[in-house]
Amino acid sequence: MTEQIASETLKEMKYSEHLKELRKRLIYSIGAVIAIFLLLLPVAQQNYHFLAQPLISLLPSNSTMIATDVMSTFLAPFKLNIYLAILVSIPFILYQFWRFLAPALYQNEKKFGITLALSSIFLFYLGLLFAYGLILPLALKFFMLASPENVLPMTDINSYLDFCLKLFLAFGLAFQIPVLTYILIFIGILSIHQLEEHRKHIIVFFFFIAMFITPPDIFSMLALAVPMWLLFELGLWITKLTTIKKEHP
Repeated sequence: MTEQIASETLKEMKYSEHLKELRKRLIYSIGAVIAIFLLLLPVAQQNYHFLAQPLISLLPSNSTMIATDVMSTFLAPFKLNIYLAILVSIPFILYQFWRFLAPALYQNEKKFGITLALSSIFLFYLGLLFAYGLILPLALKFFMLASPENVLPMTDINSYLDFCLKLFLAFGLAFQIPVLTYILIFIGILSIHQLEEHRKHIIVFFFFIAMFITPPDIFSMLALAVPMWLLFELGLWITKLTTIKKEHP
């Protein structure tokens, strides 16, 4: 009876310690986001101008961006500042999450987790840069060319921000395909043979997804679908290479 009580007390202590550790990591993560947000706040207007530059450069000389709400000129840069703070904090937040999980992992699992986390962060940022540098100008140019001659394009700053965020998030997640492919094969949900066998269906699926995510022009769709396909092939190739090294160390 005494041993059972001692065991339950030990479990409760461990559980409470885990909660304390989790709370500490959450506080650090939220603190980092707030700190970066405050640091970026003085340049919030400049950050929005940088985001809007691809659109501003395409607008006719007698056209500008507009604010349909009294507070939009304040809220749009403020919202962008929050998103930027979270975006910049992602590596630190993942590090805190890693510090919480690391004590429960074996050495080989730690190496595997670090590699996946770093690859995921790199690919996510690469997806954002790809979307801003190539896809956003293509999409905006298409919309400018598609507008009727008697209509003067004047985009609301909040609508433009929402459009950019959706586009960037879509490409950031799409660039996670190599990591996702590797994980699905590694944990045994899918095999290399299954993915190779259904390669054609997967490629069609990528084009189907790109058709709904990107603006309604063929160039933007291809600009997402083709990288998704190439990233899938990259994930498959890395998995094959890793498997060969394990089998023939």
